[in-house]
Amino acid sequence: MIAGPSADLAQERSMNKTRILTGITTTGTPHLGNYVGAIRPAIASVSETNETFFFLADLHALIKCQDSEKVHQSTREIAATWLALGLDTTKAVFYRQSDVPEISELNWILNCFAAKGLMNRAHAYKAAVQANQDEGNDPDFGITMGLFGYPVLMAADILMFNAHQVPVGQDQIQHVEMARDIAARFNHHYGETFALPEARVDASVAVLKGLDGRKMSKSYGNTIPLFLPEKQLRKHINKIKTNLLAPGEPKDPDDSTVFQVWQAFADEEQTENMRREFASGIAWGEAKKQLFELINAELGEARERYNALLADTAAVEAVLQEGAAKARQLSIPLIQKVKEAVGIRPL
Repeated sequence: MIAGPSADLAQERSMNKTRILTGITTTGTPHLGNYVGAIRPAIASVSETNETFFFLADLHALIKCQDSEKVHQSTREIAATWLALGLDTTKAVFYRQSDVPEISELNWILNCFAAKGLMNRAHAYKAAVQANQDEGNDPDFGITMGLFGYPVLMAADILMFNAHQVPVGQDQIQHVEMARDIAARFNHHYGETFALPEARVDASVAVLKGLDGRKMSKSYGNTIPLFLPEKQLRKHINKIKTNLLAPGEPKDPDDSTVFQVWQAFADEEQTENMRREFASGIAWGEAKKQLFELINAELGEARERYNALLADTAAVEAVLQEGAAKARQLSIPLIQKVKEAVGIRPL
């Protein structure tokens, strides 16, 4: 059994620090959109003044994917990705959700404080019901309790570590608000136990378009995987949809996926140079060639580290286990406090 937090750890985890928590669902292979929209800004947020928690949400993955090999492979790839991109695990707690059993235990307790009416209003559940009705099926056809109770598990992830801020996209704000509601209800019954988390939406973070011009997403099949070999990366970039304007004809950078992706990787000077190139009528082939070179320059060294980590999964597993041990130094005392509060304690 893992011991409770030491005095040194308690001092290190000062209440004066902002505690930030981010989960990464282990479904699919990380792509450029994940990198610029979530991974890069998250790694940049790691500092001495924040307490940062990053976890592989493998329990959440089961809601969407029942292919065990895909979940397992995705876990390997995502863990290797974050490490290859320079996540400093001496400053951040990096762990696999399922390695912290107290989260699942808290999930059940929170279920007993989560109103069903609140869950009925969850966007994902409502969308699934609407899709069934549109197709003439029973409203709850194919909907699992995992999907229905997803916001409670997310609340357990957040409240287990009393996170102050949870960086999310617009579609996840509701879930953080639900976590606040559940925490407030628990606190009302048993006293101040959980911090009330806040969603943090960074409007400056890029949301990349994919190969077809829609948002880059695994569900659309329009992604550019993050660590493709150079030849494959070039091939994918060449597939980005463009208009039929010929070389020499001015092109609108603000209506171009090529330019949008360029902007996500370029500095200010490079962005302005490419804007001028568009105004001068740069050929699409040349623009894509320069885009490949820009992305490859940023990701080349990380790609080598990523491939090395995939070949040494024992090293990756060791990092995750070390992270779980750190996480449990906090989760074990918290779940003991919660159980004590609700009356689950020795006679």
